[in-house]
Amino acid sequence: AGFGRFQTLVTYAAIVTVLIDLGFNSLYPREAARRPAEAGRYLGNLITLRLGMAVIAFGVFAAVLTVPQLEYLLIPGFLLMLAQSFSGLLRQTFYARQRVGYEAVAIVLEGVILLVLTLIGISANAGVTYFVWAYAIQWTLSCAYALTVLALTRMVKLQLRFEPQLLRTWLRASLPFAMTFVITTLYFKSDVPILRQFRPYAEVGWYTAAYKPFEALLFVPVSMLNVVYPILAIYHREAPDRLLLGLQRFYKLLLLVGWPLTVGMVVLAPGLAKLVAYPQSEPALAILGVGVVLMFVNNTFIAALNSIDRQLSFTWASVISMVFNISLNLLVIPIWGYLGASWSTVLTETVLLVCGWWLTRRYLGGLPFFQLSWRVVVAGLVMGLALIPFRGVEHAGVVAVVGLGAAVYGIAVLLIRALDAGELELLRRAARR
Repeated sequence: AGFGRFQTLVTYAAIVTVLIDLGFNSLYPREAARRPAEAGRYLGNLITLRLGMAVIAFGVFAAVLTVPQLEYLLIPGFLLMLAQSFSGLLRQTFYARQRVGYEAVAIVLEGVILLVLTLIGISANAGVTYFVWAYAIQWTLSCAYALTVLALTRMVKLQLRFEPQLLRTWLRASLPFAMTFVITTLYFKSDVPILRQFRPYAEVGWYTAAYKPFEALLFVPVSMLNVVYPILAIYHREAPDRLLLGLQRFYKLLLLVGWPLTVGMVVLAPGLAKLVAYPQSEPALAILGVGVVLMFVNNTFIAALNSIDRQLSFTWASVISMVFNISLNLLVIPIWGYLGASWSTVLTETVLLVCGWWLTRRYLGGLPFFQLSWRVVVAGLVMGLALIPFRGVEHAGVVAVVGLGAAVYGIAVLLIRALDAGELELLRRAARR
């Protein structure tokens, strides 16, 4: 129940963050990649605007926390929300300037800080409030790191500015991004408030514990998207003949990583649930595992449409997905509770996949999905068959089984030649770096 309260607070914070972001986190790296000399000017304006919007967000956040009766978490929750928002904006500069090594360091530092604070909280038997503060501190230190790197490397010449004309122009361009952010946040997060209205906090805890690996894995395709998206945006303007090839390789890489994660989560759900969640989370973990590969490959269509300045088209796809998700949650959660919420998430990702595929085909032409996919799919199924005898393994043994699965998958990928010579060379170069 405590974990359910914590995740409910985080969910409400994510929804209100929309008022601070306004879609600029997606527009900024694209424009800064295209015009590197203007990056500092853009960032200075966005920081000033975000500070102003934070005042409005505080009032809204205070009001919405009265619904789940979590008002006592207002201050740490708001600091968490604000620091996470600014950290995301500052660190988009690393992607815009293709200096992602600094982002890698930031991720490791965040993990270490949060691990230390979590272990302290566990040893002190701390409550929900402590862990909200722990996350807030983590994101605050992340902001400090990003500002320090930007200052020392002179990656951008940061100076607070407020240029209404620039911001008005950007607001018009970012409106589709903002709408997409609002919509995707609602369809990713609406299940928790709805579940809380019909079920106790304990069931919210079971569901969000199963959802945590699903949500954590989202970091992988989003990080890949953040690297590839500025490059595709440049291709669109300067080398359109490279765009489709880049998009095909991006799709294949997403599938190559996402498909074995889906197979592994479904097959090993019993052991994984006891390792990273609660025993009651097992069926939800298996269901959500089906959606992992969909979540990965959907980033292909986000990259495609945003890079060719068709962000409004993806906004409409997100609208359809949001309406579908909320309607389905209201229908299934009162009957099936957290398992209904799990299936609703998977089906929503499916709807988004269909919409994204159709829009990409309309504006860029069709991608040879079968040709790109079938060998990867076969390699994942081979891995799944190898893992079935170990389905009941628990505790630390699960880690060893995951390693075994990764080895089998890697061998299968090589034997059936799921990667062509060009893709293997890309991986070799990446590994050497």
